[in-house]
Amino acid sequence: MSDTVLRLENVRKRFGDHEVLAGVDLTVKRHEVVALIGASGSGKSTLLRCINLIEQLDDGRIWLGDLDVSDPRVPVDHVRSRIGVVFQQFNLFPHLRVIDNVTLASRKVFKGSRADAEKTALELLDRVGLADRARDYPDRLSGGQQQRVAIVRAIATNPELLLLDEITSALDPELVTEVLDLVRQLASEGTTVVMATHEMAFARDVAHRVVFLDGGVVVEEGPAAEVLVRPRHERTRAFLSRFTGSL
Repeated sequence: MSDTVLRLENVRKRFGDHEVLAGVDLTVKRHEVVALIGASGSGKSTLLRCINLIEQLDDGRIWLGDLDVSDPRVPVDHVRSRIGVVFQQFNLFPHLRVIDNVTLASRKVFKGSRADAEKTALELLDRVGLADRARDYPDRLSGGQQQRVAIVRAIATNPELLLLDEITSALDPELVTEVLDLVRQLASEGTTVVMATHEMAFARDVAHRVVFLDGGVVVEEGPAAEVLVRPRHERTRAFLSRFTGSL
């Protein structure tokens, strides 16, 4: 099995006259946690959406393991079945109970039995302290609880790669810690993660590597402590100056 989970080569994406991604190269190794940082509009979310084929590339190539997922002949659903995604909004199905949200992909995409899917789901929900809420509907949960359910849903099928897109930005400040603690736990267990985040202290403590995007290009990347504490580029230093108190 290849040690490289994800590889991007010259990835470009344009919306009208605005080039959001202007030639991004990135490699992610197995068990690595990579944090994407940058100002709003720098291309972080668009990059994640391209990886999961929500957005179509204008140029470049993306490999998931040895599969060129940017090849239009590759079935989109097959690619997405190998990737777990958690967005800023929880995106839980409001008409389904927590247990049904978590088991949906296992049952419908992977054709697993309901009994096996629910056994796995309850074990994962128990790990995050939500097993007793398995039969509740999402609107009965707090924002932090809903986001933890969304993460559990994303990992329930044991994906090769987990994409996290600013998963704390829609949460009240007091709920952020419980969600970040779960991501910290997943990272410690070897989950391969690419996350867009504005939580700089969290990125410093959890990420193996930080990638600073600005204007749709990678300006700087390297070990988290190096980029966040001793950035080499002026653009990186200017961006991080806003977070001086949190680093």
